[in-house]
Amino acid sequence: MKKITPLIIFIIFGQIIPFLGAAELPLQPSPHDLVFQSLALRWDEAVPLGNGMVGALVWKNGSRIRISLDRADLWDLRPMENVSTPEWKFRWVVGQWKKNDYLPVQEKFDKPYDTNPAPSKIPAGALEFELSGFASPESVRLFISQALCQVTWPGGKSLETYVHATKPIGWFRFKGLGNAFKPTLIMPPYQTDKDSGDQNPVTGQDLRRLGYDQGQVKKSENLLVYHQKGWGGFYYDIVVGWKFTGPDELEGVWSISSKFSDERKELTAAERVKTELERGFTKNFGEHGAWWKNFWSQSAINIPDDILEKQWYLEQYKFGSAARRGAPPISLQAVWTADNGNLPPWKGDFHHDLNTQLSYWPCYSGNHLEEGLGFLDWLWELRPTFKNYTKAYFETNGLNVPGVSTLDGQPMGGWIQYSFGPTVGAWLAQHFYLHWRFSLDRKFLEERAYPWIKDVAVHLDELSVRDERGTRKLPASSSPEIFDNSAKAWFAQTTNFDLTLIKWTYQAASELALELGRADEAKKWKAILAEWPDFAVDPKDGLMFAPGVPYRESHRHFSHLMAFHPFGLVDRSNGARDQEIIKNTLATLDRIGPDLWCGYSYSWLGNLKARAFDGEGAAQALKIFATCFCLPNSFHANGDQTKTGKSKFTYRPFTLEGNFAFAAGVQEMLLQSHSRVIHIFPAVPASWRDISFDKLRAQGAFLVSAKRMHGQVMEVRIVSEKGGKLRLLNPFEFPFTIDGQWRRVKEDIIELETKPGQEIYLEAHDE
Repeated sequence: MKKITPLIIFIIFGQIIPFLGAAELPLQPSPHDLVFQSLALRWDEAVPLGNGMVGALVWKNGSRIRISLDRADLWDLRPMENVSTPEWKFRWVVGQWKKNDYLPVQEKFDKPYDTNPAPSKIPAGALEFELSGFASPESVRLFISQALCQVTWPGGKSLETYVHATKPIGWFRFKGLGNAFKPTLIMPPYQTDKDSGDQNPVTGQDLRRLGYDQGQVKKSENLLVYHQKGWGGFYYDIVVGWKFTGPDELEGVWSISSKFSDERKELTAAERVKTELERGFTKNFGEHGAWWKNFWSQSAINIPDDILEKQWYLEQYKFGSAARRGAPPISLQAVWTADNGNLPPWKGDFHHDLNTQLSYWPCYSGNHLEEGLGFLDWLWELRPTFKNYTKAYFETNGLNVPGVSTLDGQPMGGWIQYSFGPTVGAWLAQHFYLHWRFSLDRKFLEERAYPWIKDVAVHLDELSVRDERGTRKLPASSSPEIFDNSAKAWFAQTTNFDLTLIKWTYQAASELALELGRADEAKKWKAILAEWPDFAVDPKDGLMFAPGVPYRESHRHFSHLMAFHPFGLVDRSNGARDQEIIKNTLATLDRIGPDLWCGYSYSWLGNLKARAFDGEGAAQALKIFATCFCLPNSFHANGDQTKTGKSKFTYRPFTLEGNFAFAAGVQEMLLQSHSRVIHIFPAVPASWRDISFDKLRAQGAFLVSAKRMHGQVMEVRIVSEKGGKLRLLNPFEFPFTIDGQWRRVKEDIIELETKPGQEIYLEAHDE
């Protein structure tokens, strides 16, 4: 594949370049586009489009082209009745576990998630267009630079479709089809004689189990309206309108509104369709393209591995399609709910024991903080709900979050060691902290980051107990998802997973309190931190699950080594002891092997290897993810799709966290700053001689661009958004200049005081 440097990428994304066969639209092809010779025959291999609130999947269903429609706030929010019983208390669970009578806990709190169809994310519907008599397509292409799917057929027939970047609408335009061509609106089979037989929440339960009355489609000239009632007064509407703009050209627009959008006083789907249809396809596309042009200008990479580079760009595209402020955060499938007559895998919910956290990893160094704020806005808005949950279940003040939650933050249950885990709020707190560290937004620090972390610290303080030596511990601890949901999954001593989250919370609380000038609070948090034990470490195997429980069996969730990544409490920068722990931990992970890993395990492993400065290992792990655990449209399918032994899991439920963790892994190879020192190209393979990146973001609010040629770093550009001290590990092997001034003395760490908005240019010179 021909390589494109970051400079050329911006030229392509910034100029109008006509594409043959689409003269009216300035379409911009890229080597990173999805390109197929035929339409996918399954929903989970379809071409994805979205804007965080609504989404679409373009594929073929029999003889018809199908555009599956989705909206992020379509939810059945019936409550889990078991969370209102007297037994729903952490102390009751711990008591049952301690007296070896754990079956009642499983019956009451684990099984209802598996047996009840709701609460759950629900699908919307689909558009279909009859294609009988059509030849096979000449091309199916997703133009990622403008988030548009184009399908072309012989004889000048074509479809162009996109989901508007900022409005809850989607557009379609057909050419060369005659004026008898019209859409059909397909309803989800909430009532049907066909029994799918599916009862498994992992693969998706039968939609009929929700018990809805089937909505009806009302037809009028050039307009379709579908109204669907759900549980408890919930409803949603799909409206489709179209017009003929020529003898053989049809363009149309669809929109979905819900009870939630009505409550927010947004336009109804009918109002939007009427307004936007008058404005037209092309004018809307101009606005849409401008948003995506700005999105792609935020960062770029150029690496000599076509597979990893293309996958990174596809992950950026999906992140831009799934993450927005004003929309719900990224759930398991975001705006691409299953279109197969079933509920989505794992009910399409919000899993906070790994999934939501990994989904937002790339927004920080990838320089997409604005999109990442959609997650933090949602968490902050639901803070009162989470506090009520914490008080009711844990009987503490402060804040924790259900590990598996609904759209409105209510607990859903499941394996309660994790769905009701005591430290979930702490892992989510890291995202508040990271936004502060990467943005240095003082207002955000004062009003959100520190208050959230402080609330978590209060909860953990009140929940903890003391052992016979006076050391703090949790009444019962766990480590996702070792030993699944058995009684054995509870530990009497605090696991490394929980301990990482607890120790990090108090360290961060102390740091931020000092930053805000609250010395007494900082002193308090530091004192509590000192009362917790050290991590459980085996001299040979490294980090363990818990004292006496080493990592001895393949496991998908690397919960035992959270102290290394993503939290950095164990880090190479701390010296020889930590370096030995990291080496042994990763060696053990490699030795035990990937039998029971999922795709996201390989993405996470790429981050781990990169954090250990192992570029070869990072690239290998990420390539396995991209080639073995992704469907043709780049969706992460959890299991090894090649069945080549990369995992014994070979199933294909689609979830997004592995995709976005992959992107973070590539970024971790190119730039690291978690130790407060910026590392340029810290973990790239030796064979990557010529590489570059543009405007990746480092902690301290620095935007960094760098170029490496013939194996040597030649130039670095840094923009200091907020000013302050810049600490950069010297990436040069030659004398260099900083803004034209020579620095011939060898410096391990380059330190500069910067001003807000200052740009620094460093260039190597071979004397």
